[in-house]
Amino acid sequence: MIDNTFESIFLIGFVTGCVIRAFYTKRCRRDRIPASRADWLEWPLIFLVFIGMQVIPIIYLFTSWLDFADYHLPAGGGWFGAAVFAGALWLLWRSHADLGRNWSATLRIKEGQTLVTQGSYRYIRHPMYAAHWLWAMAQALLLHNWIAGFAFLLTFLPLYLMRVPREERMMLEHFGEEYRSYMSRTGRLFPRLWG
Repeated sequence: MIDNTFESIFLIGFVTGCVIRAFYTKRCRRDRIPASRADWLEWPLIFLVFIGMQVIPIIYLFTSWLDFADYHLPAGGGWFGAAVFAGALWLLWRSHADLGRNWSATLRIKEGQTLVTQGSYRYIRHPMYAAHWLWAMAQALLLHNWIAGFAFLLTFLPLYLMRVPREERMMLEHFGEEYRSYMSRTGRLFPRLWG
């Protein structure tokens, strides 16, 4: 059961993040998709992320089933986690807003898709993935449990490692030199600090 401030902060952030994603998912659901790169591996990995990001934390917050794996973290760690989560939610919203109808939950090129290089995409090629990494770190800092706290970090890693190279290959095939030039001036998850 929710029994501390940091778990309450996590739950508020969790609901906020779900609302952001639901809004943009509904908005983009009817778009035509002529080219999809999703394969048999993508859906199980997305399901695994769903388990680590949503199911396990909810089980932890509303049952005592995982209490055996609790640990103690000083309050400063929890407050830092709250700040990280706020940044993650802002970046999740901003990256969705910047992509607009170009966003898709799976690897796809939509009809009329454009290369977005403004807003959160000006310096970072994958701000939405960066937002998810921040969320995963915040989860570990806010849910003081070895299972629930680290579930998203562990389940997101395989999807990230599989998807990002494929996504960049797809973008290079579709946008060509324009995307190659964009890659040369941006970082994958962090702004490029030199050259």
